[in-house]
Amino acid sequence: MTAVEDRPLRADAARNVERILRAARDVYGELGPDAPVEAIARRAGVGERTLYRRFPTKVDLVLAALDQSIAEDLTPAIDKARRADDPLRGLTQLIEAAIALGAREHNLLTAARRAGSLSSDISASLNEALGDLMLEGQRMGRVRADLVADDLPRLIAMLFGVLSTMDPGSDGWRRYVALMVDAIAVNER
Repeated sequence: MTAVEDRPLRADAARNVERILRAARDVYGELGPDAPVEAIARRAGVGERTLYRRFPTKVDLVLAALDQSIAEDLTPAIDKARRADDPLRGLTQLIEAAIALGAREHNLLTAARRAGSLSSDISASLNEALGDLMLEGQRMGRVRADLVADDLPRLIAMLFGVLSTMDPGSDGWRRYVALMVDAIAVNER
């Protein structure tokens, strides 16, 4: 990071960054994973040079927009899930939040994946919380004892796969989350 990047942004520059990131999320949502940077700049009300000054590559822009989405939506969901009285309920809420984010930001995630810039770092805090909730759920007899930490990220990946089979904006994925939660919960019948 350079000294220029270390300095806090001026208020107008910070507003531009915020508008650019919001526009990126909206434009990717509307136009798909190949959304042009020009459309994002236009939606944000800034010139392309302003956009590129802060985000030198399209990948930088995509990752920053994903970071914003995670910070606004997934991070609070992780905190809420960790505070749940029932670890299975917390696990369910967290899985729903992750898949909802995936549904909402599907095109942005696809753009990052295509660019080869979607790393496991993006899901590290999610996976850690899933593992902790799983262990607590097992300790309380609410989650299957044969579930292991690697299972949950893979099950989440399976649920993400369902998103591409659904119409944009559909919440049909909720059925599959419910089926998965039913499969990992201890049967109380």
